[in-house]
Amino acid sequence: MRAFPINKKQRSLYILTALLLFILEVLIERYVHDGFIRPYLGDFFVVILLYALLMSVSGLRVVTAAAGTLLFAYAIETAQYLQLISLLGLEENKWARVVIGTSFSWWDLLMYTLGILFVLVVEQLNSKEKNSSF
Repeated sequence: MRAFPINKKQRSLYILTALLLFILEVLIERYVHDGFIRPYLGDFFVVILLYALLMSVSGLRVVTAAAGTLLFAYAIETAQYLQLISLLGLEENKWARVVIGTSFSWWDLLMYTLGILFVLVVEQLNSKEKNSSF
């Protein structure tokens, strides 16, 4: 996978990806109240969003950024498992509930992992197109 610095076009693509995924996440949160898209695809997309944000501002290698993003997502899910919101007395804080979340799920961990695997596949395909190393 490529190392940075990235050019303006690549940086713009990461920013655009993050922006589009942010809009998608907001739309899912606001208007989708089902048993599949919101609980599963939302988690799949959120790690891609976080990865794209990180790549747009950092000089990290793809694998490093992907691993860091996945570990961050796992840390948030661990905070949910430990009921950090309750431990900190933030049950009434809407932002804390949104950022940290309130309910642990093994399925969330799976979807985060699948999202990052998707990122790695896309990055690998992009690097092959540009004849650069993974």
